[in-house]
Amino acid sequence: MTQSITQVGSSVDALTRELEIIASNVANANTTGFKRLSNAFSKVLDSQKGKAETYAPGTIDLKSGLDFSQGNVVQTGRSMDFALSGSGFFVVETQNGPLYTRNGVFSTNQNGQIVDEMGRTVEGESGPITVPAGVSVSDIQVSSGGQISVGGAAIGKFKVVDFADSDKSKLVSVGNSSFAMSDNNVQPTSAANVVVKQGFQESSNVKIVDEMVDMVMVTRLYEANMRCVSAQKDNASTLTNVAMG
Repeated sequence: MTQSITQVGSSVDALTRELEIIASNVANANTTGFKRLSNAFSKVLDSQKGKAETYAPGTIDLKSGLDFSQGNVVQTGRSMDFALSGSGFFVVETQNGPLYTRNGVFSTNQNGQIVDEMGRTVEGESGPITVPAGVSVSDIQVSSGGQISVGGAAIGKFKVVDFADSDKSKLVSVGNSSFAMSDNNVQPTSAANVVVKQGFQESSNVKIVDEMVDMVMVTRLYEANMRCVSAQKDNASTLTNVAMG
């Protein structure tokens, strides 16, 4: 069945957006704690047995979502690097409310508070975590449960939270490997079965080979749609010429 220009145009827009998503994933392949946007077009291809040549231009409708699967945990040996093994997020405070992140590359500010790479305060279970004056960050010890201590004395505990699977789809990326909850009615709960690993970072969960394969397939679908647009324009031109004698 011949597809309308409107249908094909909609598909071209969706595929253009998909290419942008893939490009963003690739660009952040080395960004600590980055979570890729899933390429929804692959689901369409799967339903068509993965054969782009069976695809009918103008029928694609893509919706992408964040993929929160675990990235590789890499040892750095740095005392202020932290990775989460399992489902959960560190919490950082901003003027616009809390943000959630898997990027545990932290440091301390001039007030001794633990902050992220953007200088935002990392939340503890009882508020901001302050390292006593004169204490070297190399003396900070963090347990697998997130308890922070110096010389055996507890100074705080990381606030590590999680969301129900049905609510994670409501998290939106706000840059710098951070996410905000788009629904004010959804509140996080304390994360269960998550391990805090000191001296480690969680890598991006982007797999370059998979992204490259996806990019090739999206490009082929894009070209198929553009050929359809060109053919319909040629047909319309021919009909106009015939009508005008």
